[in-house]
Amino acid sequence: MRDWPQRLQKHYRRWQWYRRGRLVSEWPDYLAARHNNCGDERLSRYFGAGTFDPRTPMEEVPLVALDFETTGLDPGRHSIVSVGIQPFSMRRIPVAQGYYRVVRPRRALSSSSVVHHRLTHSALAEAPRFDEVIGEVLERLAGRLVVVHYTRIEREFLDAAARHYLGEPLLFPLIDTMAIEAYLHRRPAWYQRLRGRRPASLRLHPSRERYGLPAYQAHHALTDALATAELLQAQMAWHYDPDTPVGALWE
Repeated sequence: MRDWPQRLQKHYRRWQWYRRGRLVSEWPDYLAARHNNCGDERLSRYFGAGTFDPRTPMEEVPLVALDFETTGLDPGRHSIVSVGIQPFSMRRIPVAQGYYRVVRPRRALSSSSVVHHRLTHSALAEAPRFDEVIGEVLERLAGRLVVVHYTRIEREFLDAAARHYLGEPLLFPLIDTMAIEAYLHRRPAWYQRLRGRRPASLRLHPSRERYGLPAYQAHHALTDALATAELLQAQMAWHYDPDTPVGALWE
């Protein structure tokens, strides 16, 4: 397929998405039901903003890239320490509208997490708890489709934080740029090694390199949110038509 003309590749991938039935989605119904049965006002406002008809073309969807820095990878044992949010569309990224907050974690930092995200105990000592900023976060996500790089961090940590602080779950539709890269490079590692090739890295910055995007400082929540927004724009430009329905990509 690599030797096909680019437009044929796009049509083939689009047909595959239809074939897998990914246009069928219950997200609009789920958000509407949560809006009518929410105990927390902040969650109710978020769910009340709803989401999009799965047939809506991607070029018409307002998007928001979301990134968390955390004390580890397990939402059951670790906590969010910073939040980066970058609104964007398929055509532009208004960088000045980016949002960044440092938050005090529920549990003490480990030395390895400090090295990873460079947020120290003193930097977090006076920071607000996540429940003090969750209203701001949800307001900036409401009415937009969330874009992340690796679903298990942002979706699962936000859900865990909502359950802990608000006593209710928080699930939402999103597009995962890592999942798109995994689909595009779906041949298994053993097959790549058999052909003398290293398996493609799905991490954010190696993924950006494949599209000629510049290198940014890693592990800063707002910078990584911006990097994720740019990556999705590049993925769409290279592999999909602008009228690709949002239901073909969200999960």
